[in-house]
Amino acid sequence: MNTERFIAQRIINGSGNTNKLSKPIIRISVLGIALGLAVMILTVAIITGFQKEIRNKLIGFGSHIQISNYDNNASDEDQAIGKNQAFIEDLKNNPNINHLQIYATKSGIIKTKTDNEGVMLKGIGKDYDWKFIEENLKAGKVFTVSDSGISRNIVISKYLSDKLALQVGDKMTIYFLTKKTDSTYTHYQQRVKVFYISGIYETGFEDVDKRLVLVDIRQIQRLNYWNDDQIGGFEISLNDYKNIDEIGSEINEKVGQTLIAQTIKEINPTIFSWLDLQDMNAVIVITLMILVASINMISALLILILERTNMIGILKALGAKNSSIQKIFLINAAHLIGRGLIWGNVIGISIALIQQHFGIIKLDQATYYVSVVPININIIHILLLNGGTLLCCLLMLIIPSFIVTKITPVKAIRFS
Repeated sequence: MNTERFIAQRIINGSGNTNKLSKPIIRISVLGIALGLAVMILTVAIITGFQKEIRNKLIGFGSHIQISNYDNNASDEDQAIGKNQAFIEDLKNNPNINHLQIYATKSGIIKTKTDNEGVMLKGIGKDYDWKFIEENLKAGKVFTVSDSGISRNIVISKYLSDKLALQVGDKMTIYFLTKKTDSTYTHYQQRVKVFYISGIYETGFEDVDKRLVLVDIRQIQRLNYWNDDQIGGFEISLNDYKNIDEIGSEINEKVGQTLIAQTIKEINPTIFSWLDLQDMNAVIVITLMILVASINMISALLILILERTNMIGILKALGAKNSSIQKIFLINAAHLIGRGLIWGNVIGISIALIQQHFGIIKLDQATYYVSVVPININIIHILLLNGGTLLCCLLMLIIPSFIVTKITPVKAIRFS
């Protein structure tokens, strides 16, 4: 062990004179670092958890990428495209793609004895991934799409169930306006379909829950006078969300000029821009917490230096260099910062784990889209916060440590 570390260790262990004033100040500084790191860990865990939860809900409804007719424009209903496309096999062999499924949409109006409600029917096929809906199912079950016949089952949201007083097993009548083109002219006709509620889901994403219902895609095909080869589009799920922009552009180049591939970010730009703004909130909180922790440590270091003025004078009289004495106090400060970081991790991670497993802190789902504060614990984020806090505090401590160079041996020893 070199001299600087030996002396620093002696100070840390409490050898020599200890001023009664320095103890509470040092404890407050350590507590400040601990609380600051805990707040940073919770801030990042909550913000990334919130972003992940909202993003997963949007992806659960519409997958990562959607391929549809380029002429859809702003219409809610899809223009028909062919089910058998040349690029399908290439997409299925793409290692970045996890799942590919067909879909079609059509607007309708649910009519009950007491109320009416506009909805968007999403037709799904045998290849539909029910995982997201099953995770959010509140009653009943999902239906099966088979070749034996067209299913008349429907899955609706809890919002619609409550508003229209509908339960699992109830019959539901939906009215549609369908465009039909004859050999001479195009006209619109009203059509009626009866469905039976098989399941009720709730995601908390009210904008979607208000409208989306799921039916057999062949119901949409029959309503639009499409044949079995015509669909509204394809939905693509990726293995990694981080590649969405790159894969989306790549797929868009493959689908041709009559089709368009859009990522979920392009379909919902407002929501994703709002989620990106949350990163700024995290940056502001982290900056403020690191600044507070650094100021606390600067105060503690100055107290330590003033408390050890006599020791500094003796060391200088014995020939110690200013840099060596500075190193002693920086080692001491690093030890205090380390203690603060340990307690900060214990506090922050413990609170995060408790919230993650028990959901103690609740939220208004209608406002925040989630019913409890979401938590995303990422070990990389925690390591970066620890490393960044330690580095920033030590860098800011270098300047006040230069006060050592202003202390002369004669005055220091006389001062004692």
